[in-house]
Amino acid sequence: MREDILRKENELIVDYHEIERLEPTTHIYNGHSLIESKISIMRDISTPSSIFRKLVEEVTKLMAFDAFSHLGLEDKEVTTPICETVGKKISGKKQVLVPILRAGLAMEQPMKDIVPQARTGFCGVYRDEVTLKPQKYFWKMPKDIENREVFVLDPMLATGGSADFTVSELKKIGCKSIHFMGIIAAPDGIELMQRKHPDVELFIGHLDKGLNKNGYIVPGLGDAGDRIFGTK
Repeated sequence: MREDILRKENELIVDYHEIERLEPTTHIYNGHSLIESKISIMRDISTPSSIFRKLVEEVTKLMAFDAFSHLGLEDKEVTTPICETVGKKISGKKQVLVPILRAGLAMEQPMKDIVPQARTGFCGVYRDEVTLKPQKYFWKMPKDIENREVFVLDPMLATGGSADFTVSELKKIGCKSIHFMGIIAAPDGIELMQRKHPDVELFIGHLDKGLNKNGYIVPGLGDAGDRIFGTK
């Protein structure tokens, strides 16, 4: 039975290949017990939007613990119920969260739960039906974003077009410290981002096998935006 499922799954894949090299800046959590189990529930077509959205939030937080582990610290005096001591507080650059509309919105709040001081920018991208190139339809960023660490958020990294476009636009306005967080990725998206943006750190919940003829990730989980907001 398992072999039959895997065979049918592989028959759907049009673009399948192994990534030749994962850069040190690419973090993939295949094999992480909690992330794997939650993503499996997300994949299930019978999972309702309310549960799907909750799982997006939970997986985002699990990855955020690693994504934020590099933040600088400085000493802070603390008075406990027992005595005075020296603790730590986050220092250095502040953060900006940039969800790619619309699916990325589901990742913004769980990130902000962990770093409530973070500001939020918004990027709306669509693909031109003639040129097939990404185009902005909405763009709103904090004024001082170039002086902050930026976390671009999108549950799906398929071909990588939207992520590449968003990161390129952020670099145009002076952003230098950029990270990307996604829940599911295809090899194509990883390779594109590593090739065009080797300075951008990637955090990916699970690397899937490839893309089908419609550009959807296989096995994937369908259209993340529709499943998050119940629009299909």
